[in-house]
Amino acid sequence: MTDLVDRALIDRFLEMLAAEAGAARNTVAAYRSDLSLASEVLGGRLAAADAAGLQTLAESWRDLSRATVARKAAALRRFFAFLREEGHRPDDPGDALPRPGAARPLPKVLTPADVDRLFAVIAARLDAGRKPADLRLAALVELLYGSGLRASELVSLPRNAIAVDRPYLVLKGKGGRERMVPLSDRARAAVAAWRERVPADQPFLFPSGQKHLSRVRLFQLMRELAAAAGIPPDRVSPHVLRHAFATHLLAGGADLRALQTMLGHADIATTEIYTHVEAARLVELVNTRHPLVDLRPHQP
Repeated sequence: MTDLVDRALIDRFLEMLAAEAGAARNTVAAYRSDLSLASEVLGGRLAAADAAGLQTLAESWRDLSRATVARKAAALRRFFAFLREEGHRPDDPGDALPRPGAARPLPKVLTPADVDRLFAVIAARLDAGRKPADLRLAALVELLYGSGLRASELVSLPRNAIAVDRPYLVLKGKGGRERMVPLSDRARAAVAAWRERVPADQPFLFPSGQKHLSRVRLFQLMRELAAAAGIPPDRVSPHVLRHAFATHLLAGGADLRALQTMLGHADIATTEIYTHVEAARLVELVNTRHPLVDLRPHQP
């Protein structure tokens, strides 16, 4: 169990986090959980822990993911820095905590051929009869792949957000930042065809009941489309189509800064992940298609 001293200091730290740093309720709850669990592992002696104690703590995290270890270690480092600043201990043992780094995984990517298969299914359905569900699906996929919208941005679009004669959309994304999103002729046409089926008094472009289409339902629709196209459903999601938009644009010669603007990334380092994806694709291409692949390795 958490020692009374640990509990009192954790409470003070969390009060500071909420009052001075303006941490959200979920953030405070996550910090409380990580600190309380660490205190239990150390027998209620977290606030007085030395390097050896923190090594014991790190060993207890051995089976956790790198991201989880990084989060827990960051919470503890902030806690120890607070203890030192407030005079509750003379040193800060935080350097003894592991730093696994944020090994950012490469995003799943669809090939242009995969995307063609998705659109072929939609085209076949529309040719068989322009049902509202298929018109909606066409508009959703055209906007996901053609503009790189986030799922939350897409499902919550106002009914009249997209004009037939305006080749762009102004969105307010994460952190309230506005960005201009390009709209292809295909996307605008697909939206126009779908919007004819949306009642004029609906506030959303993709309504569902009293609200808009949910992200969960959008995810389900993308997986159903993938299965119909003969693509493993776990390879296709709204976010994967956003990744495909970015990767295929970069492969076609798009400027990284322009791509950053279109995706709404605050930090270009986030956008640079797509250069790694493209590099990985090029390496695979050389290893499988280069004429030298069929030649035996040089023997010294």
